[in-house]
Amino acid sequence: MTLKTTFLGAAASLALTSGAALADPALIFDLGGKFDKSFNESSYNGAERWAAETGGTYRDLELQSDAQREQALRRFADNGFNPIVMAGFSFSTALETVAADFPDTKFVIIDGVADAPNVRSVVFKEEEGSYLVGIAAAYAAEGDTVSFIGGMDIPLISKFACGYAQGFKSVKPEGKVIVNMTGTTPAAWNDPVKGGELTRAQKSAGSEVVFAAAGGTGLGVLQTAADEGMLAIGVDSNQNYLQPGHVLTSMVKRVDNAVYDAFTQGADIETGLFVMGLENEGVALAIDEYNEALITPEMKAAIDEATAKIISGEVVVHDYMSDETCPAY
Repeated sequence: MTLKTTFLGAAASLALTSGAALADPALIFDLGGKFDKSFNESSYNGAERWAAETGGTYRDLELQSDAQREQALRRFADNGFNPIVMAGFSFSTALETVAADFPDTKFVIIDGVADAPNVRSVVFKEEEGSYLVGIAAAYAAEGDTVSFIGGMDIPLISKFACGYAQGFKSVKPEGKVIVNMTGTTPAAWNDPVKGGELTRAQKSAGSEVVFAAAGGTGLGVLQTAADEGMLAIGVDSNQNYLQPGHVLTSMVKRVDNAVYDAFTQGADIETGLFVMGLENEGVALAIDEYNEALITPEMKAAIDEATAKIISGEVVVHDYMSDETCPAY
């Protein structure tokens, strides 16, 4: 399996025009902004790829608060958009309510699950991709300490942290992984200043490589790591280009593929639970011109070997969300 991969207008309010084509899809971004250079932007890239290839049109919306989730879904459904795709687990509760009221509309939730016959729920095996970047961190660090910064303190983000720790300790069993979360509210996804503060504190505690799974907060982590002479690991989108020479790699979730596939299938999209992992290229470790000099042959060989073993089932990465425990801690 090769690790070389190629990766390919915001509404400020909920005012939607009527008369939209019935078959047009729609995309609602989570808090943090369309161009967060992470999860939301990956969603946008998938929609734009679909539009460029098909000549189709779609409507998108950036939320300003949690309170807008149900209203946004209802407005899009009322205006005939189909399917309606939303990026983020926080839509789950609102979606279960709205989906029941619009049985002929298909909905797609990415990173969350909603139990309804007209909903596709797309989740990822983040632990598998995080395991691979944990291996990379172990080879890149001269010492035995690395770290992780999450956004909102929720089980999904602990899933990244646990996979990362497992990968790191598969190389350095006695090593240490420092784990910090930015906060307990949605504001934790967009606090780059706090991300920078946590990065400096982790460096003081001995960390040489920091993995951020924190949305917009992660931009502060990447910047501070570069300033402090650390290596950082990006997430969701390929963030290698943001701080060339200082971003070791990125744990990419192919959210863009999930959106592209939903838009392509349109109103006839198959519903149910869809899981994306290494075996179906749902997660990946990014290597490109911005970081290839940091990936040593020994490191790449270890990552390739782990990838093959995870896909074959020889190595099973523990999923934190299965029991909210992590054997690597």
